[in-house]
Amino acid sequence: MMLTTDSLTSPFGDSLAQRRSKLDIMMTVLRSIRDGMDKPTRIMYAANMSWNSTQKVFEDLLRQDLIFVTEEPGQKRAKKRYHITEKGLNVLQYFEGARALLKV
Repeated sequence: MMLTTDSLTSPFGDSLAQRRSKLDIMMTVLRSIRDGMDKPTRIMYAANMSWNSTQKVFEDLLRQDLIFVTEEPGQKRAKKRYHITEKGLNVLQYFEGARALLKV
């Protein structure tokens, strides 16, 4: 029996081969920041992403003014903390509303 990625499913019935869109990933990052996660590694784990992918998403969100970063002085190096902007909250609310209307 040959297994293909089309035949693999999770216990929830979702295809394991299904990829998330960039929008889904950005919304997951915004949602985790809104819900109180501000440390980069915590956000990375919540979004289930690699470090390099997380850094790229942070850059995109910062460039669009959806998040901002603060640095707290530390003993060895400054600690970055990410925060959602009012614009980021509005974008998140808009897409969550659209998803609810579409029942996706």
